[in-house]
Amino acid sequence: MKRLLLLTLLVLTFGAKAQTSVVGEHSPDVALRWSLIPGGGQIYNHQAWKVPIIYGAFAGVGYFIYDNYKAMRLFKNEYLYRVNNDDQPQNADYAGYPTSNILELYNSYNHNFQLMVVIAVGIYGLNLLDAYVFGHLFDFSIDDDISLNLIPSMQPTLAGWYPTIGVGLTF
Repeated sequence: MKRLLLLTLLVLTFGAKAQTSVVGEHSPDVALRWSLIPGGGQIYNHQAWKVPIIYGAFAGVGYFIYDNYKAMRLFKNEYLYRVNNDDQPQNADYAGYPTSNILELYNSYNHNFQLMVVIAVGIYGLNLLDAYVFGHLFDFSIDDDISLNLIPSMQPTLAGWYPTIGVGLTF
């Protein structure tokens, strides 16, 4: 049932635009929409090697988000307990820390938590941007045959058409 629901959602989301396009045509807009699922646009652009990098970045940032949130919550509870109970420590491991240090530790972990959330949003944005840009560059030809033709030319001058030194570059 879940597969049918997911398939229906995918067809409704991506199918209408894809069915009207010419077979073989590559669309950056479709790559962008597929990239709403991280890595989907990269697979659509035939760059599946980027998917482990994207998920590795999300996993790393996710770990730091979880770790900082857990420590932030611990120090917040310790600080609130101390404020409400005349500086008595709740956790014996932090008995040697003054209340001001507990507050500083809470603020530090809170800052790191928020920074990691912003970095996660940035990684998601880069995922979208990468899929869209490489969707545009999908048909870009990178051949070994890059040639440059130098062609002598005549340039007009104020006195008329006299032979002057000029070179035209043609790619």
